[in-house]
Amino acid sequence: MTGAPIGDNGGMQIEGSVAVITGAGSGIGRALAREFAAAGATVVAGDVSSGGVRDTAEQVRSAGGKAVGVVADAATTEGITSLVDVARAEFGPVDVFVVNAGIIGAPGLGDDEADWDRILDVNLRAHVRAAKVVVPEWLERGHGHFVAVASAAGLLTQVGAAGYSVTKHAAVGFAEWLSITYGDKGIGVSCVCPMGVDTPLLTGITESSDPAARMSAAAVRNAGEVVGPERVAELTVEAVRAGTFLVLPHPAVLDMYRQKGADYDRWLSGMRRYQASLGG
Repeated sequence: MTGAPIGDNGGMQIEGSVAVITGAGSGIGRALAREFAAAGATVVAGDVSSGGVRDTAEQVRSAGGKAVGVVADAATTEGITSLVDVARAEFGPVDVFVVNAGIIGAPGLGDDEADWDRILDVNLRAHVRAAKVVVPEWLERGHGHFVAVASAAGLLTQVGAAGYSVTKHAAVGFAEWLSITYGDKGIGVSCVCPMGVDTPLLTGITESSDPAARMSAAAVRNAGEVVGPERVAELTVEAVRAGTFLVLPHPAVLDMYRQKGADYDRWLSGMRRYQASLGG
């Protein structure tokens, strides 16, 4: 049995579906693997960390779910294809693909073009490459659901980290394009945009020796509550089931986004003041 759309909203039946989740070795990705499995999906958990992804799969199985861990670089077409091939061989065709893997990248403008190439690959091109792999099959089958784990930085911005801010904006834009282009063809799209989440990524920049990285962390932590990854995962699964596009674990982000659109210059001025208050 594979998942299928329910109703006219493009929502996915989670029970019996096959879900691939990238960046599943820790943080939000691990929580997503556990939550999808608890909702009845079989899970292929992918990550570049062999130990992390092995532990994630074991946690899912220990809780009574079905999962396999795969070491793969989801920023590459080869890595994405390997995840889809394992899913098909172990469980069946992929119904849900969650592009969660992400990096913070270099602070500021970055000193090396390679930094920009890497963050573009991980935070943006991975979404494009995943869609190229799964969307054609979903069009043939008449259903599928694509989940882009972006960030509130994709709706607002990220103080201190140009690469992160730019790529998260682009990830949101790509998710919008997918929904517009394929939403009437049985393909659902959800875009997850949290602020602070208690993950190794946030811990890493909080403890960084680089002042710009620490300022980025302070901007995130001071903007609102730092939630657990389990909350993000819970809301994401609900969105897939309901066919909802925008997932906001921090509801205040919507008000901030509206304020930004209502008066862009005022919002930019306010962000400059906020940056200065953080020592930037």
